[in-house]
Amino acid sequence: MSQEIARYKFKRDLERIRDAKGRGTELISLYVPPDKQISDAMSYLRNEYSQSSNIKSKGTRKNVMAAIESIMSRLKVYKRPPENGVVFFIGHKSASADQTQMVQFVIEPPEPTPTFLYRCDSEFFVEPLLQMLEEKDTYGLIVVDRSEATVGFLRGRRIEFVKNIQSLVPSKHSKGGQSARRFERLIEIAAHEFFTKVGNLANEAFLSEKGLNGILVGGPGATKDFFASKEYLHHELRKKLMDTFDTGYTDEYGLRELVEKAQNALSDLDLMREKKLIDRLLKEIKKPDAGLAVYGEQHVREALKLGAVDILLLSEGIERRRLDYICESCGAKESLSVDSVPHNKKCESCGETMVLDQELDLLENIYNEAQAAGAKVEIVSTDSEEGQLLLKAFGGYAGILRYRVN
Repeated sequence: MSQEIARYKFKRDLERIRDAKGRGTELISLYVPPDKQISDAMSYLRNEYSQSSNIKSKGTRKNVMAAIESIMSRLKVYKRPPENGVVFFIGHKSASADQTQMVQFVIEPPEPTPTFLYRCDSEFFVEPLLQMLEEKDTYGLIVVDRSEATVGFLRGRRIEFVKNIQSLVPSKHSKGGQSARRFERLIEIAAHEFFTKVGNLANEAFLSEKGLNGILVGGPGATKDFFASKEYLHHELRKKLMDTFDTGYTDEYGLRELVEKAQNALSDLDLMREKKLIDRLLKEIKKPDAGLAVYGEQHVREALKLGAVDILLLSEGIERRRLDYICESCGAKESLSVDSVPHNKKCESCGETMVLDQELDLLENIYNEAQAAGAKVEIVSTDSEEGQLLLKAFGGYAGILRYRVN
C-alpha cells in the first residue's frame, strides 16, 4: 500500500472514530507504544477490569467490562507491539434512543506512539493521532508595502491567514506649506514605525512556531526588499528568510499570489505538485475535444479499463461508497456508487432482492483500479483552491491521458 493511500485511510478512520459518542464513560482508548511489553499492558488491563466492577450503573459497568475483554483478546494476538505501536478504540457508542452499539477500531499509526495511555470517556481520545496528520512543512508568509501588510502561514497544502494591518503612512507629496524635505522625513518616520509594527506581528506569529522551514516576503516594488534587508524581523527569523517575490497585492489574496510566485523555491511541496497537475489538466481540457483529459467517475473508469490514464487525480473530499451486489436467484451482478447504502436493491433481470457482496470506500475502489491499470495516482487535498476545483467542478475524479480516447 502506498504511503499516500495509507495516509488517506488513516485520516478517514480517525474521522469515524471522532464521530463516535458514548452515553456515559463507555469508550476506551488504549495507546501501546512500540517499547511496551504486551504482558505489562495485559496486567494493566486486568487491573482496570477489576476496578470497573465497582461502576454503579449496571449498563455502563457491563459495557466497560466487555470493551476491556475485547481489547485483551486482541492484545493476545501480538507477541510484541508493531513498529510504531498500536492503538485500540473500543466501546459502546450511542445508537438510537437508549440503545448502544459496540464499535471496535485497531490502528497502527504512521508514527511511533509516544507513551502508554489508557482512557475511558464518553468519546475516544484521538489527539495524539491527529497531531500525526498535521502538515510538517510550514513556511512564514509576509506581503508588505507602505499602505498595508498581511502575515500568514503555508502549512503543507493550506494557506493560513494570521492578520492584515493598515498603515497611516501618507502619500509622497507635501501639503499645507510644509517644506518638502521635512515632509519626506515625516513620511520615512511613519514608514519605519509601520515596518516595525509589521515585524513585531511577524515575530509574534513565527517565533512560537516550532519547525518553521523558512520565510517568504512579497510585495510590489522595492519596499519588500527594504523590509527584508533591515532589522525589522527577529535575528533568528532573519536566518530563515528565503527570498523576496514581486506581488501585486498585499492583502489576503497577496498571500496566495506569493505562494504562486515562489513555486520554484517550494517545488518539493505537495501544494506545488498539485497545482501543476491541475493546471496541466485545465490546459488539456481547453484544447479541442478536451485534449488528453478525462473527468467524471464513469468516463474515468472507462479510460482506466482501456489503460489510457497516465495520471489519475482523486479528491480526498470524495465521500461515497462503492457497492457490489449479487443476485442469488439469477446470478446477476451489479455495482453502484452511492452516498448511502440502500436498504433493498432489486435485480434488474429477475426483480428479486440482491445481496450486498462487497462495500468499499469509493476513492479506495478507484485507486485500486488505477493501480491495476498502471496509472499513477495523486490524492489531492481540498485545502487548496485547485483541490476545491477538482472536487466541485469535476466531482473529484479526473485523469491526464497517455493518448486520446473517444
